[in-house]
Amino acid sequence: MSGKRVAVLGATGLVGREMLKTLEQRQFQVSELVPLATPRSEGRKVAFCGEEVTVHAVNEKSFEGCDIAIFSAGGKTSRQWAPIAAKSGAIVIDNSSAWRMDPDCPLVVPEVNPNDVSLARKGIIANPNCATIEAVVPLWPLHKEAGLVYINISTYQSVSGAGKKALDALTNSAKAVLEGREYVNEGPFPHQIAFNLLPHIGPFDDEGISEEEWKMVNESRKIMHLPELRVSGITVRVPVYRAHGESVTAQFSKPLTPQRAREILSKAKGVIVRDDPKNNVYPMPIEAANQDAVYVGRIRRDTGLDNALAMWLAADNLRKGAALNAVQIAELL
Repeated sequence: MSGKRVAVLGATGLVGREMLKTLEQRQFQVSELVPLATPRSEGRKVAFCGEEVTVHAVNEKSFEGCDIAIFSAGGKTSRQWAPIAAKSGAIVIDNSSAWRMDPDCPLVVPEVNPNDVSLARKGIIANPNCATIEAVVPLWPLHKEAGLVYINISTYQSVSGAGKKALDALTNSAKAVLEGREYVNEGPFPHQIAFNLLPHIGPFDDEGISEEEWKMVNESRKIMHLPELRVSGITVRVPVYRAHGESVTAQFSKPLTPQRAREILSKAKGVIVRDDPKNNVYPMPIEAANQDAVYVGRIRRDTGLDNALAMWLAADNLRKGAALNAVQIAELL
């Protein structure tokens, strides 16, 4: 692979720093790194390959000469700067929700639909929602075996998915509770997150369905090219720092035994099977944190649906759910 000039917009954020670390760990051949951020981060330093690289404020000329531009700076920023980067000749890999449902921007999980990178008619490839990535990586090989027709997903999403202020909110609220102090709610959550669960990720529509829940529906269909797939579930924020858990029920058009599912998943790219519940072996966020794979366990016959399996997943939302998936897309390019 020849070296690429790579811009990273949002380089000082949680995901942006994870992207730099992932590029370095996977030995992606970067001839020059261009770390970018908003003007308030101008002049800060980020570590990359043993060097401290200066961050610049993004501007109209930032992407000139860049081969790839990886974005993790929010939807508003992406809508403003992604077309400019693409016009400058860079292929944009965007981690926000801004372009995911655009028909001219492929939504890619390399283990599922790698060939879709060729469909980037606007020069923009969308990185899916972290919880969606975690679900489709193990569901895809099972679909190829038995034909997926319905999924019900309950997510248990860590606070790191909401950024650094969310991490601080969990720490500060937990300290206040443990010390018997009154906690004044802070950060991105409407209620205390420590020792609590919030069935609230993103705004709600008139039917009471959250934005995150619609992402699970629409993105799963687009990634797997299954427009008629039935999807339901609930997304929940939990007091865990890093890595999401998911409870998944999947119904198929053909019978699929738990044993056969384990055989398929044990050979699937990006999946590690951890399934021996009688000996307390099953996926956990504490195990999945800082790891690349989606961990799958508790694989069993569903007790309420025909031709259906239930399973439990755990994966690092900052790695496979964001940075790693984006870098894998860059590797495809």
